[in-house]
Amino acid sequence: MAAKSDGAPVSLRNAIPPECPSRSDPRPSQRSPAEQRYTLSDCCWTLCALLVFFADGASDLWLAADYYLRRYYWYFALTLVFVIVPSVVVQVLSFRWFAYDFSETVESGTAAAAVVAASGAAESDISTKDSGERGAGRSAEAGVLPGPGTGGGARGCCRVFIWLFQAIIHVFQLAQVWRYVHALYLGVQSRWHGDPERRHYYWRMMFESADISMLRLLESFLKSAPQLVLQLSIMIQANQVLPLQGLSASASLISLAWMISSYQKVLRDSRDDKLPMTYKAVIVQILWHLFTIGARTLAFALFASVFQLYFGIFIVAHWCIMTFWIIQGETDFCMSKWEEIIYNMMVGIVYIFCWFSVREVRTCCRMLIYSLTVFIENVALTTFWYLYRSTGERQSTSDFYAVVMVCVVASSYALGTFFMFVYYCLLHPDGAVSGWGYIVEKEVPVESLASPASSLPPDLVSSPPRTLQRTKGSDREQVHGIDGDVFKVRPPRGAQTPLPNLTPRTEGPVIRIDLPRKKYPAWDAHFIDRRLRKTILVLESAAPVTPRIQYRCLGTPKEVMEYETTV
Repeated sequence: MAAKSDGAPVSLRNAIPPECPSRSDPRPSQRSPAEQRYTLSDCCWTLCALLVFFADGASDLWLAADYYLRRYYWYFALTLVFVIVPSVVVQVLSFRWFAYDFSETVESGTAAAAVVAASGAAESDISTKDSGERGAGRSAEAGVLPGPGTGGGARGCCRVFIWLFQAIIHVFQLAQVWRYVHALYLGVQSRWHGDPERRHYYWRMMFESADISMLRLLESFLKSAPQLVLQLSIMIQANQVLPLQGLSASASLISLAWMISSYQKVLRDSRDDKLPMTYKAVIVQILWHLFTIGARTLAFALFASVFQLYFGIFIVAHWCIMTFWIIQGETDFCMSKWEEIIYNMMVGIVYIFCWFSVREVRTCCRMLIYSLTVFIENVALTTFWYLYRSTGERQSTSDFYAVVMVCVVASSYALGTFFMFVYYCLLHPDGAVSGWGYIVEKEVPVESLASPASSLPPDLVSSPPRTLQRTKGSDREQVHGIDGDVFKVRPPRGAQTPLPNLTPRTEGPVIRIDLPRKKYPAWDAHFIDRRLRKTILVLESAAPVTPRIQYRCLGTPKEVMEYETTV
């Protein structure tokens, strides 16, 4: 099946030539097979993530109950709202994902997926473009099983039980816990089984890890971030720190730093064109975000303790500016325009508190602009609080206390900046300098040069140009007789010489996706498009050999001519 960039189907034949290299092989071309195994460190990381989740939620609920017993009903209501509302949003989104993944029909009509028969034999394309007899016939030929709802009575009872179990899980706000446990189970299963079962469990574990990372990141910035600002503001206004307040604020801060670092690790692990992030680098990144977000939220709390109305205006203005800045950067994360806008609005919330990479190119420039903006805002907010701290309600802070608070903000931000430089200069997966450059180029191991799947650099062509000039008749005739490039693109600043083209590996089944591959730091389409994910899992379970994933490549003259009238 094939799909145009605007969603309408086009023919697959001659659209993706056999020589187009695999850009998303399930076996990462730049990692050894041992690096793909589920390790004890991965298991411990998941257990620690569960601990952080429970600590954050339990401390907030405990603090809300304490406010109620102390008759601080306003604080109780605000604390409880910032717990319940984000949790409900996440549960609804999680149940929607489950309902689609567990639906009775196995449809995948968005992107193009075709399986090529194994071991260099003649190709037999399997298409799910048509929902009629043609698609069903091809699925039957490939051995693809019918939908899960076609079984007998025992199968129907099992499905009802699963629906009921998931409904109970989501009603009790435990979707995150279930997904963590499920990811842990799939990881252990991939460890115990051999190929091809190991590969299947590993795929499912990565899909589950991607889901829980997105859900927890959303929940952290909808719940933990405002909860942290609220509790710090209450402590500053009351000039005292209750043990439960300190516990809740600390758990919220750790949850924020943990989740944004965990998200980056899972994202890198999911892409075969990026080197994975080590746990040492993740810990340093946690410290980076821990101190910078701590300084940021403390500056917010100081300002909000005196200027509540102006603080709300400032937050809304900052969010609008950052959202427009992100939209202007033309991100490519989602599968539709409206989903992309909503995603940009959510990233705008993240940008209120910390840096979040949405484009790989010109990272240094954009990060420098953001860091300077945040630094100026922190200085301005803290200065206004220091000058007008005696005008707020119940404000009797001494000069010594005020100086200490200013020093805490400054030192925390300085420590966060220090760990940021440590990460980018010493522990970045792409090297000491490449993390700040225009194009990230990593050194390819010598043994990986023997793999045909790594014959092209990851940033060669991952999306079609905005406009393609129509080829004239004379040029069209010349193209058929010329083996060279139809057009050449000047290499970007700092780019290294690309690796020589090697003959791509053709043995084994191939799942061809007629979509351009999204550039990092976006998720691959088979991670965010659930219909495509479902198709891949079905075809992968039916194939005798683990299939490779191949995205559309516009690197040949034949493809440019084919797509110039369909893009």
